[in-house]
Amino acid sequence: MIAAARPEFLVYNECVSIVDFGFRMAYRAAYQMMRVYWRVAIWQDGEILLVRNSYVSYYCVPGGYIKGTETPVMAAVRELAEEIGVRAAPEDLTLGLHETHTWEGKTDDVSIFDVELRERPVFQVDNREVVDAEFFTPQYALELNLFPPLRRHIEARLAKHA
Repeated sequence: MIAAARPEFLVYNECVSIVDFGFRMAYRAAYQMMRVYWRVAIWQDGEILLVRNSYVSYYCVPGGYIKGTETPVMAAVRELAEEIGVRAAPEDLTLGLHETHTWEGKTDDVSIFDVELRERPVFQVDNREVVDAEFFTPQYALELNLFPPLRRHIEARLAKHA
């Protein structure tokens, strides 16, 4: 008997409840419709917090899209709290990168904000949208499969601090 190959986004955790699986499918569908979104790079002691989302195969930083009349910074603060339980003040975020990025059959308007934390945050993943989160050195992060704008952001930050 030949086992059927499962899509890569299903491989994160073999023990997934049917409810979590349903959420993962909904996030995957929503991701395909996004066009304007932001990301927040959380830096602590020279390391960056990377997350794995259930609907993509690469590492990224926490993020999402803008709702209604939100500004990108307001959306960033909201999504940080929703995705990993980290609280940040809008004035703590600085714009690190803004670009239009075309890939996966869509053109996205991407902003990446930076936030520097004095202490390593306690964070939680929901195992629905976010399935893993951990800190990496920028050099190690660049060896991973990264969201392309995030790769450019990390490379630019390393060059700036060299």
